[in-house]
Amino acid sequence: MFEGHDPYLVALSVVIAILGGYTGFGLAARIRGTPDAGHRLLLAGAAFFLAIGIWTMHFVGMLAAPLPAGTVYLVLPTIVSFLICALVVGISLFFVSIGEPSVPRVASSAVLLGLGIASMHYVGMHGLSGEFAMTHAPGMVALSVAIAIAAAYGGLRAFLARQGGVPLMLSAVAFGVAVSGMHYTAMAGMQVVPPSTDAHHHMDGLVASPQMLSLVVALLCFVIAAGFLLSLVPDPRRKGPVTAAEVAPAAIDIPIADGGAVSTSPKLRPTPLGGIGQPPRPAPAPRLPVEGADGTHFIDAAEVRSVRADAHYTKVHDGTRERMCPWSISEAEAQLDPSLFVRVHRSHIVAIPHVTFVRKEGDGAVVELDGPSPHRVPVSRAKIAEVKARLGLARRTA
Repeated sequence: MFEGHDPYLVALSVVIAILGGYTGFGLAARIRGTPDAGHRLLLAGAAFFLAIGIWTMHFVGMLAAPLPAGTVYLVLPTIVSFLICALVVGISLFFVSIGEPSVPRVASSAVLLGLGIASMHYVGMHGLSGEFAMTHAPGMVALSVAIAIAAAYGGLRAFLARQGGVPLMLSAVAFGVAVSGMHYTAMAGMQVVPPSTDAHHHMDGLVASPQMLSLVVALLCFVIAAGFLLSLVPDPRRKGPVTAAEVAPAAIDIPIADGGAVSTSPKLRPTPLGGIGQPPRPAPAPRLPVEGADGTHFIDAAEVRSVRADAHYTKVHDGTRERMCPWSISEAEAQLDPSLFVRVHRSHIVAIPHVTFVRKEGDGAVVELDGPSPHRVPVSRAKIAEVKARLGLARRTA
């Protein structure tokens, strides 16, 4: 498979695919279940980096191949191959990011993405031009398509897992190796033969030399490396130690909705600072301030479905849309009625009466809130038991 290939460029192509997969999946993992304008931008960024990683890996692999002297690349098929890759990646990620990610939905998305990756490869191969002809072994073509679909399925599963750190890196490595394996499997089934004597070869359209392609690929390698390094920068909203105001509500037990209790200190009441002897918590706020283009408005707390941290402020979802609130996530938690609202994540508060759906997902869970525009909110692993208790799903013990 690698006979005649430059081993250093082969290794570089695999690394590029891994870095592209890590960056793309890292961005995609932040958007699952919380669709808004900013997250749609993250979805586009995830598709962009995955497409660049796949496409750049392909052409680094082409530069590593022992192609005949005088080979050039037709610009139009080369650009079209990237557009195909970006389009199918974006559609596949979007398709599994909305609605229930059932097995048929994920499998169909993986088939679409795998066929798109394979199409990108063979359209890019069609862009090769020179005094030669290419043939492809049907069996190797079928095998390369199967590998592409398998790689796509594994990649989409990594996207849905919402995992970071070592699991995300392992998923990216598996994805990068699989995408590279698809490319080199397809290359193993390709044969370059001299053209027939009666054939007249024409190079129609704008062409690029291997040297020019090398410059473009080098630039994209820097883009992927920059995206990878930026993905390692911690989220500023998660930096610094957790304050007492943030952890106190999690440490103090709250009566559950159905009359039972999860309580270790029933005489204590939640306070803003969470300490004994502190002033009692202020009365729950009947209304929340939200910022509009023409000033500050107020919405009833009963209309609030969820509250999401956004730097030093929050975004309040009323079942239809998100709006900016000047309160911090800790202030919102202190103001909202603890019998109706619960902090399910460091960055999320949900209204328990509006929860219509809950499912285990990765190490945590996800809940869906009702409304004209239902939306989903992640639940941290430490909060799963409390959420189940509040929803009446906790197991009873004698």
